[in-house]
Amino acid sequence: MPGQTVASPPSKLRQAITGPLLYLFILGDVLGAGIYALMGVLSAEVGGALWAPLLLALLLALLTAGSYAELVTKYPKAGGAAVFAERAFRRPMLSFLVGFSMLAAGVTSAAGLSLAFAGEYLSTFLDVPRVPAAIVFLALVACLNARGISESLKSNVVMTVIEVSGLVIVVVSVALMLGGGGGDVSRVGEFRDGVSPAVATLGAAIIAYYSFVGFETSANVAEEVRDPSRVYPRALFGALLTAGVVYVLVGVASSIALPPDDLEASTGPLLAVVSASGVVVPDWLFSLIALIAVANGALLTMIMSSRLAFGMAEHDLLPSALGSVLSNRRTPWAAIVATTLVAMILTLIGDLGLLASTVVLLLLFVFISTNVAVLVLRRDKVEHDHFRVWTIVPVLGVASCVLLLTQQPGEVWLYGILLLAVGVVLHLVAKLTRRRAASRAGKRDDETA
Repeated sequence: MPGQTVASPPSKLRQAITGPLLYLFILGDVLGAGIYALMGVLSAEVGGALWAPLLLALLLALLTAGSYAELVTKYPKAGGAAVFAERAFRRPMLSFLVGFSMLAAGVTSAAGLSLAFAGEYLSTFLDVPRVPAAIVFLALVACLNARGISESLKSNVVMTVIEVSGLVIVVVSVALMLGGGGGDVSRVGEFRDGVSPAVATLGAAIIAYYSFVGFETSANVAEEVRDPSRVYPRALFGALLTAGVVYVLVGVASSIALPPDDLEASTGPLLAVVSASGVVVPDWLFSLIALIAVANGALLTMIMSSRLAFGMAEHDLLPSALGSVLSNRRTPWAAIVATTLVAMILTLIGDLGLLASTVVLLLLFVFISTNVAVLVLRRDKVEHDHFRVWTIVPVLGVASCVLLLTQQPGEVWLYGILLLAVGVVLHLVAKLTRRRAASRAGKRDDETA
């Protein structure tokens, strides 16, 4: 893929993010929570060949990442997929749906992460019912969010190191297990009986794709990156490739350590893998690492979701009530309450795989929009140099997203459509409220005159 050195457009923000910091920012956003929760769900689909859907999901994610690399470096002040859609298509409703899809995906992801938090990792310390524990967890996250939680790049580095350390423990533990004559390497190439390997891999890749999402949020810090046309693509692709290698190693290790049925039955699959290895790693230590990874993911997701809801309210895309803030903390309390309540309701589904698939469904629409926007905006010339992806990449990106959409079951489509329908209703309510307010203001002006 070709790239050019850029003379960045002037910015009001301090361009303090270097290549290594951006790499760790993206890696921390991608790596961690999903893989800690989903290995058992993947095992139910493909059996022991866990590496196959993870590798396929990586390749598919890299296609759309190419489109983000071009648009982010071309418009380093842009705010992400919704702004790209507005530039490319000039359709307010389409831009709204893209933005709301991001919002709905974030809330749904937080619901899934709360269920992962409340599973076997938490039961190491507390034996409590899963769904009520997930709801309490979301309430605590909301309280932290309302106090004004903001993750700096330095704290993200710390969290990323903690997340990676847990995955390294998994791989090293199983390597020591193999060295001692344990484990079963043959399971790595085994698929579930009676299923087509290709069909099973594609179906599981939908879920595995959830582990790679998060890279798209890096578009929001592009304006603060030094030399974005050179730095951003390298950090983006480097972080995704690093995550992919780690995920594949963890998938192979999990298959070697445990049979697929044992992985499927566990809500804390990586804890089960470490325990099965026989290596002396205290359950409480690994569970604590996993809980930190999952909790950090949920907190970051809810911060993003609440701020997105607040921003959409401020731009009259959602009801203005969501724009209310705490006077002392200056945090968007109404948006925090609304997004948290929706996440709590979604936890009642109780199915992590279904929630993960719904997140992917919503993001696939966002990614289709972004891939098409790259091609449409090729006619829009900018004054600075920027990264340019091969034309075939966004074309394949659209095709890959459509392919994944065709593999989604009806239940996932139902949840996705319901969430988007809620967004459309809220958008229409916001428009009607604005019109009535404008009409009342006009009448008052006439009476004054």
